Amino acid sequence: MHALQTEGRTALTLRRKYPIWGSVLLVAALVWATDFVSKNWAINSLAGREPRKILGDFLKLTFTKNSGAAFSFATGGTVLLATFAILVILAIGYWAPRITSRRWGIVLGLVLGGTLGNLSDRILRANVGTGVMKGQVIDWIELPHWPVFNLADSSIVIAAVLASYLSIRNISPLTKNVRGGDQDDS
Repeated sequence: MHALQTEGRTALTLRRKYPIWGSVLLVAALVWATDFVSKNWAINSLAGREPRKILGDFLKLTFTKNSGAAFSFATGGTVLLATFAILVILAIGYWAPRITSRRWGIVLGLVLGGTLGNLSDRILRANVGTGVMKGQVIDWIELPHWPVFNLADSSIVIAAVLASYLSIRNISPLTKNVRGGDQDDS
């Protein structure tokens, strides 16, 4: 680089990469914040009102509270679901620093943000006297023949689709290429 400067030419400056776990945390924070704000909007704008039709019967905004998971699975199982969410968060915390693929970091960030969004509801939205981690998740997006869901749920589904795509493309979350950079930066 010094030789280039003495010849009057400018050296190529490479962009400084931040750790991939930084991508995980950034995506998770964006998802978590967006989900939190949207759920508060739903509580203030949709609760106790008729569903709002956005695209006829295809897309409606319908306020519901859910003590279980999608498709009425584990209704009333908030403690079990919250415990599972905590295990997911711990697993992501373990694996995120080891990920070498920024794309897989985004997948982990989407899962982490979505998991934190629904876990926050289970912790913060409990009725007085119901106990720890017994709050209900706020759902507000309705499509035909599908359970009402929220942005946290959407984030987790998008992560699953991206993980499937990366797996089909044989992009590993944990290996580097011979250049030593992200294997999937192309």
